[in-house]
Amino acid sequence: MELKAAKLELFEHFARIGKAVGSQPRLLLLDLLAQGEKTVDRLASQTGLTVGNTSAHLKGLRHAALVSTRKEGAHVFYRLAGSDVHEFVRSLQTLASGQLAEAREIIDEYFRDPDVLEAVHSDDLLERLGAGEVVVLDVRPPDEYAAGHIPGAISMPYEEMEERLSELPADGEIVAYCRGPYCIYAVRAVEVLRRAGFQARRLEDGIPDWTLRGLPVAVGAGAETN
Repeated sequence: MELKAAKLELFEHFARIGKAVGSQPRLLLLDLLAQGEKTVDRLASQTGLTVGNTSAHLKGLRHAALVSTRKEGAHVFYRLAGSDVHEFVRSLQTLASGQLAEAREIIDEYFRDPDVLEAVHSDDLLERLGAGEVVVLDVRPPDEYAAGHIPGAISMPYEEMEERLSELPADGEIVAYCRGPYCIYAVRAVEVLRRAGFQARRLEDGIPDWTLRGLPVAVGAGAETN
């Protein structure tokens, strides 16, 4: 094979990745799988897709080596093929937010209001958590909390928050986090907390980003679920 032909073939393989992630559902699936492995049924439930459509999208992602699988009994679990897949997706999101005015407008309106939803940096949170100065809430579903969470974080899924506010201390700051910088659970959790009179903010990112920075992660439900 000539050098020029080899380069063209190489770039065709690069294009496979772009084609594989070139739809909203597939990016959503990768975002969910960054939280931990999941079955097709679970992914379908969380995305609102049919099981058939979810399977088709996962097949495309697997063909591009972006996800891998393992079988346990009758269930097949999907997971990201590696942490570099999450880094790629996050870079894509960062690029889009910088280049597309429409994306920036949504982010500025819903995720960057300094008066309402000022985000906490992970390094600041780790330091304050170690000093016992803040209560951290993981507002993701329980299975994602069990797959990996910030040590000391309390599992309080967003859907349960209204009924569990009495479990939280009335004074001090509360920091909520979910799947990442564009996850609506943490945004809504902070709104609920502030309406109830709590001092609350959200973490700027999620567990996948926290892990990539080499920060500590706890696994399992444990006693932190309250």
